[in-house]
Amino acid sequence: MDNVKTILKSLREFKKPTILTLVFIIAEVFLEVLIPFITARTIDDINAGASLGDIGLTCALMIVAAMASLACGALAGKTGAQASAGLARNVRKDMYEKIQTFSFSNIDKFSTASLVTRMTTDITNMQNAYMMCIRIAVRSPMMFIFAVVMAFIMGGTLAVAFVVSIPVMIFGLAMIGKYAMPAFKAVFKKYDKLNESVEENVRGMRVVKGFAREDYESEKFSTASDDIRVDFTKAERIVSLNGPLMQFCMFFNMVFVLAVGSKLIITNQGQTINVGELSSMMIYGFQILMALMMISMIYVMLTMSLESVKRVAEVLNEKPAITNPENPVMKVNDGSIEFKDVHFSYSSRAQREALNDIDLKIASGMTVGILGGTGSSKSTLIQLIPRLYDVTTGSVSVGGIDVREYDLETLRDAVSVVLQKNVIFSGTIKENLRWGNKEATDEELIEACKLAQAHDFIMGFSDGYDTHIEQGGTNVSGGQKQRLCIARALLKKPKILILDDSTSAVDMKTDALIRQGFKKFIPDTTKIIIAQRVASVQDADLIIVMDGGTIKAKGTHEELLKTSDIYKEIYEQQTKGGDQE
Repeated sequence: MDNVKTILKSLREFKKPTILTLVFIIAEVFLEVLIPFITARTIDDINAGASLGDIGLTCALMIVAAMASLACGALAGKTGAQASAGLARNVRKDMYEKIQTFSFSNIDKFSTASLVTRMTTDITNMQNAYMMCIRIAVRSPMMFIFAVVMAFIMGGTLAVAFVVSIPVMIFGLAMIGKYAMPAFKAVFKKYDKLNESVEENVRGMRVVKGFAREDYESEKFSTASDDIRVDFTKAERIVSLNGPLMQFCMFFNMVFVLAVGSKLIITNQGQTINVGELSSMMIYGFQILMALMMISMIYVMLTMSLESVKRVAEVLNEKPAITNPENPVMKVNDGSIEFKDVHFSYSSRAQREALNDIDLKIASGMTVGILGGTGSSKSTLIQLIPRLYDVTTGSVSVGGIDVREYDLETLRDAVSVVLQKNVIFSGTIKENLRWGNKEATDEELIEACKLAQAHDFIMGFSDGYDTHIEQGGTNVSGGQKQRLCIARALLKKPKILILDDSTSAVDMKTDALIRQGFKKFIPDTTKIIIAQRVASVQDADLIIVMDGGTIKAKGTHEELLKTSDIYKEIYEQQTKGGDQE
């Protein structure tokens, strides 16, 4: 129930069409159950020898009731569609905005593929369920109640037949839900895995084709898809029992009412029940059972959608791991950085720490290089500076103040990070660059691109800075993408610039030109360069060597050649071994 309340908070401006839908539905049902009552009275009047004028007036009344019921149903359909589509829009918007507040640890908890499934498949299921809830889920119970009341008014004890079938129906639906729900839960979890597989395959399409592994990936997808089919078949097989159960209850009531009612008419000469009342009982019986059938369909739909509601509510109720402090600091004084006894784990269940015993002091304006093997936690270290993650113990300070005391936007505006995975969005080069500063002038764009050694290749395109970039930057090379990302980061005019292996795809000459530009044009900015090549960091003011989540050595190039075996080995492999790349 709490999950449903969470979803309904997003209803907002669509409360009015929801209420109108309920009003129209109640009016439609009332008019619909009124028609059999009028019909019974008409049959009785005919048997009593009523005039043609009286019959015509009754028929006109029936037509008016039918047309009014139809109009109410049409209006309910219109307002119901507005309400359900509006709720889905608001939930999708609220969910997207909530995801924007998530830290990396929140994203890690759900996974990207799962979040996509929740924003698409789950919200669609929820939208359909809401439409059914405000229309059919209201109409069917109201129809059931009104029809039962009218059946007792018209048929008296004959309506007991409906009372007998209702418990049977409820018990059957409860058993169907009990066994169907676990099957639907399993299906949604497998949907996440399937979407994750598709996302991974599409992103790595070049690798798949390069290794001619199309058949393997197709087989893997088919297996995952077939797994979902098996679970859905199991769930649908259980749900399909709903139909036979409904038909049994319907035919039982029809046979009982017809048999007992006919006998009463014949034996009592219409004193207990007459032909008109029997015909209305048949119609009411049909309405009651149709209402029950619709309720059973709603039950099945809600059984499916409740899992979707739960999954969407999980995201909306998720507390961001990183939030602003109560009275945040709104200004970063300089680019100095200090790590004090920092320990960090990605989760409380992690078997080992990603970082341990980190003590490091970086003065503002310094150029710092970080070297280390794969898995040495170089990227993890720099992600603590703009609070993409928070330390487990210890502290990280920027400008002499603990990063947890800053306003998040203020801190991240002062720290530009060019991550390992360069992301370019679809749109023009100008639009991509202005992610760094939406107010940047054309001159500032050009200046940043020259500094990042991107201006020349941009001008090589026929449309220059107005060149359209395809989704994912597929129409530019890896090195060009990296340089555009560096230029975008520079436009923020940060106090700290972090390059996380973001020149790996450019040649050594371009790499050197970029570093020379940094030294000349942004001397006051603290520059942290994570690299695999010693050449990229050997002229840094401070070089840090990492291994196993700890700092093994730090110093200048010359100092480390004398004091660090790891650094010396890397240097010799890349120079004397001739591997300059």
